Amino acid sequence: MTTTVPTITLTGGVEMPALGFGVFQSPPEETTAAVHAALDTGYRHIDTAASYGNEREVGEGIRASGIDRDEVFIETKVWINDYGTEATRHAFEKAAGKLGVETIELLILHQPLTSRFDLTIDAYRALEALLAEGKVRAIGVSNFMPEDLDRLIEATSVIPAVNQVELHPYFQQPDVQEANARHGVLTQAWSPIGGITFYPGFGEGRV
Repeated sequence: MTTTVPTITLTGGVEMPALGFGVFQSPPEETTAAVHAALDTGYRHIDTAASYGNEREVGEGIRASGIDRDEVFIETKVWINDYGTEATRHAFEKAAGKLGVETIELLILHQPLTSRFDLTIDAYRALEALLAEGKVRAIGVSNFMPEDLDRLIEATSVIPAVNQVELHPYFQQPDVQEANARHGVLTQAWSPIGGITFYPGFGEGRV
């Protein structure tokens, strides 16, 4: 039995499933089967990243599922080593090649490179160019604090569709959520039922 997941409309009219299947810390040898199982269950949004080392296996899982490509929303992230105008374009080509697709639904910067924010801006401008060329359907950022978001938006043209941040009952980041809302950026949660670290005052061990 599959479950229908509601969608959220991003800037530009792109429909994104509200619930995604993340493959952070999923070993490559297990990822293909995990993605296949998730799609069988009803997931239609798969979230990966260059730094996870399993984009190729995500693509294999999508193809093995037999589900039409148009029905699967793929989100991946550019790592800081690939920030810069040409480097970020090359990162897209690498990601698309590993995933086995021509178009990526949502491509985001994994985190700000605060020590070289000029490279962060160049990377985002490369995402803007990929968006204009139709190679990605939406662009965004991840792990950006309010000051990072302000600096990026001041220097670029396209408002990020999402800012993917750690967000769950133990860690709600109200300042980040407020900044995202102020700019019209969707707050996207990673680890939404509890983080990967220990939070004092919330019991022993990890969620």
